[in-house]
Amino acid sequence: MAKTGVFESDPMVMTKAMELKKELQKLVRNIVDDEDYRTELIDQARETLFALKELKVKRRSSSLKLRETVLCPEEFKCPLSKELMRDPVVLATGQTYDRPFIQKWLKAGNRTCPLTQQVLSHTILTPNLLIREMISQWCKSQGLKLPDLAQHVNEEGITEADRDHFLSLLEKMSLTLPEQKDAARELRLLTKRMPSFRALFSESPEAIPQLLRPLSEGKSGSSMYPDLQEDIITTLLNLSIHDNNKKLVAETPMVIPLLMEALRSGSIETRTNAAAALFTLSALDSNKTLIGKSGALKPLIDLLEEGHPSAMKDVASAIFNLCIIHENKARAVRDGALKVILTKIMNGMHVDELLAILAVLASHQKVVEELGDSGAVPCLLRIIRESTCDRNKENCIAILHTICLNDRTKWKVMRDEESSYGTISKLARHGTSRAKRKANGILERLNRAVNLTHTA
Repeated sequence: MAKTGVFESDPMVMTKAMELKKELQKLVRNIVDDEDYRTELIDQARETLFALKELKVKRRSSSLKLRETVLCPEEFKCPLSKELMRDPVVLATGQTYDRPFIQKWLKAGNRTCPLTQQVLSHTILTPNLLIREMISQWCKSQGLKLPDLAQHVNEEGITEADRDHFLSLLEKMSLTLPEQKDAARELRLLTKRMPSFRALFSESPEAIPQLLRPLSEGKSGSSMYPDLQEDIITTLLNLSIHDNNKKLVAETPMVIPLLMEALRSGSIETRTNAAAALFTLSALDSNKTLIGKSGALKPLIDLLEEGHPSAMKDVASAIFNLCIIHENKARAVRDGALKVILTKIMNGMHVDELLAILAVLASHQKVVEELGDSGAVPCLLRIIRESTCDRNKENCIAILHTICLNDRTKWKVMRDEESSYGTISKLARHGTSRAKRKANGILERLNRAVNLTHTA
């Protein structure tokens, strides 16, 4: 009877599994019942299934580890992980450790034996075949299957000690300011260096709110404690790099508002990292919609207008990603993106990144109207004529093609350019395949207009 408790399910895990199953049922029902269902529903169903599978695998793995740890003889446990060794190796001092955990110790720059503190004469790890065989025999006697070595070497190497340390750091985020600062700094460094620590945040729905508590409770305004804000925002960026965290991070209610606040009021490094976090989160279409609805485009555009060199690339990338979906194009135009982008392009600043955004926005009708009124056409033609970058030429001609289709009053400027420099014809011959198509489309339209005039 004693062993049964080892396999009892964590109530939090069971609750999460039930939520995922309900969500999956709803998605499948919508797909089956609605003939005109959105394709995004299939993607969401696939993501939900994947999350359910991960939860199942993790639960089974946790149960197995717990049983091994409870029953395992002390001499078979790694001194670092306190868990059953899968790949025991001997260090220069003669002490035996599990390979992933001693490798992590050495990669962190340590050159001593964790147990004896002796300085290592070398860092060669020798397989301990005798201990390996003894562990294998013990596992067979207990009805346990030892994972393949290759599988074990590729594991992220999270130990119970790591998990306990992680939880203790999160608890400190509710304590005094010095403890919050120390914990925030360490979480920032750990999530930067160790992907496994990023993954730990997905194990508990309370982990991200705990991380954000010093900022969300208003105890430490960013103007008073900018270093704390910077560390927390940078940790959010590190978390958002982990693919399985993107949805969780963006949908945690406090995250987007705090990133927006950081964009407005943080140090330049904090603002840059907040923009980078929005960029990585916007890799998911559902997050693009969520971020756009929250109003995050306005502070991004304001930061773009400020033009701080270290922030521009991340800000431009975030705006570009968000504006891939149509509803965010309208928001960006409403928030003044076009004027900011055109001003910087005309001044020759960050032309590559901003032309890419402008090409995405150009499908919006109001953008076409404003481009025509702002003197953008001669600027775009000049860039084609003078630039050596094929991508910039391609974006320029794509924008001009949209203008040509929607604004006949700009045809004269394009004809004059063609007469003086042959700019569009040259691109039709030597540009990228897309640039050639757009350039030929403009030339055909201009030639048709000339022929109609002659006929009339």
